[in-house]
Amino acid sequence: QVQLVESGGGLVQPGGSLRLSCAATGSISSINAMGWYRQAPGKQREFVAAITSGGTTIYADSVKGRFTISRDNAKKMVYLQMNSLIPEDTAVYYCAGDSSLLNLVSNGRATYWGRGTQVTVSS
Repeated sequence: QVQLVESGGGLVQPGGSLRLSCAATGSISSINAMGWYRQAPGKQREFVAAITSGGTTIYADSVKGRFTISRDNAKKMVYLQMNSLIPEDTAVYYCAGDSSLLNLVSNGRATYWGRGTQVTVSS
């Protein structure tokens, strides 16, 4: 059984930074792709970023140049460094994992999901 647990959310002012972490436990050897989704109030969940075990990264256009995804395979951790945050980034951020990168970036098809961490960008 795979579990994903997010941490690092909080309240930050516009222009600020946050670093989200996702800890994976259990039988994760089959998880090639890890990533992040977010869901704002009243909106559908949307893809944010993904990274494969080999280091290939994909980003949503809305976060390119501001967010950076990384992973530490030995520690079974995935990170999302968020810089230049704007109010539109306010959402619950979810960690996701799947053996297939295609499944991961196809909204809703990832096999494993965390419970989410709240990020609020407000002055």
